[in-house]
Parts: sequence; structure tokens; C-alpha cells
Amino acid sequence: MTGRTRLKVCCIASADEARLAVAHGADALGLVSAMPSGPGVIDDATVAALAARVPPPVAAVLLTARVDPDGLVAQARAAGATTLQLVDVVPVDAMRAVRAALPGVRLVQVIHVLDEASVDEARAALPHADALLLDSGNPRLAVKELGGTGRVHDWALSRRVRELADAAGVPVFLAGGLRADNVGEAVRTVRPFGVDVCSGVRTGGRLDAAKLAAFTAALAAADAEASR
Repeated sequence: MTGRTRLKVCCIASADEARLAVAHGADALGLVSAMPSGPGVIDDATVAALAARVPPPVAAVLLTARVDPDGLVAQARAAGATTLQLVDVVPVDAMRAVRAALPGVRLVQVIHVLDEASVDEARAALPHADALLLDSGNPRLAVKELGGTGRVHDWALSRRVRELADAAGVPVFLAGGLRADNVGEAVRTVRPFGVDVCSGVRTGGRLDAAKLAAFTAALAAADAEASR
């Protein structure tokens, strides 16, 4: 990782939250569509309305649990999102079909970091994704956890994935239980291209300006330390 660590603020639920995140330097805003579990879900109409108001160059990122290409293409077109965050494993053929239909939309494959198999999953995804996002869900459960858990995972495994991704020229975002008091350590350990935060900057489910300011200050301090 070199330069400034990018910031994605996820679970954006309103225009006010979007403005607050952008004012604090967010490079991307996460808009959560229907999920089997987890926080931050908004309806499709709200996703589209918010995506239309995200000011360039900030990315509007649609989080989707869809894995079928027709559904993904239809959802992306309806939302008007510039990036799809694939929170479940999308088959390679489906990713190719989405690319063919939506050549201007970036695909971010989420890897839920659980064990050694997660590293293998990341390795397989690298040739087909524009970026990876390492999170703390568990898609192996009967009701899948596909993000928003607020839990920290094994950053040593995440660092290994980041090293593989560096060799492939694919950026990596780190998510999962990040807060102002641990994001510095996370950045120093994993050296991701960017970080992704939801619950760590919220109080009572709402985006908290003080927590967001503390988070961005801690992130900037970690970047300053890394540049010395």
C-alpha cells in the first residue's frame, strides 16, 4: 500500500448520511440492498435515489446478495450504481456476463475471512474482480452472514490475501469491526488499499459525526506514520 488509505462508508441510509460521509472525506458510499441478515438495508427506490445524488468522483457502491447474472444486471441498471459489491460468491461465468452487459461497472468481490479456505477463495477471485473486500461474515451458516457483523477477523489472513492481490494488481479493502481505536492497527497490519466501515461510526444505527471524525483522524494518523 502506498499513499492515502481510501475510505468507504457503508450502510448509507439517507441523503443526510451521504452528505456527512462525503464531508468527512469518503471516497465511496455503500448502499445496502436486500440481504439475508445484517444492518443497513434500504429499499431499491432509496438505493437509486441516493446513488443519483452521489457527487463524482465519490463512488456509489451497491451491495448485492444476488449471484445470477440477469438479476445483477437488472439491479445495477435500476440502481444506477458505478460499482457492484458482490457479498456472496458469484460464479465466474456470471461475472463475465455482468461485465459484458455493464462494461462501465466495477465488480468488487467480498471474501469473508474465516480460515485458510478464504485465502484460496480470494486467489480464485482475483483474475475476475476489480477489487476484493475482506469482511467478517459467514456464508456457511443456514442464514448467511454477508457483512455488517461488527466483528474483527484474523488480519494475518487478510494480509496474506492483500499480498496475493498486490501481485495481481488488484486493490483490497478491509472491513469487519473497524473503529477509531483499531483502524490504525488494522492499516499497519494489513496495508490495504482502503478500509470500509459501517457499525464503527454509528450510534443507535445512525451515522455519528463525532465517531466518523475520530475514525478519519485515526486513519489519517496511520497513513502519516506509514509515510515516515
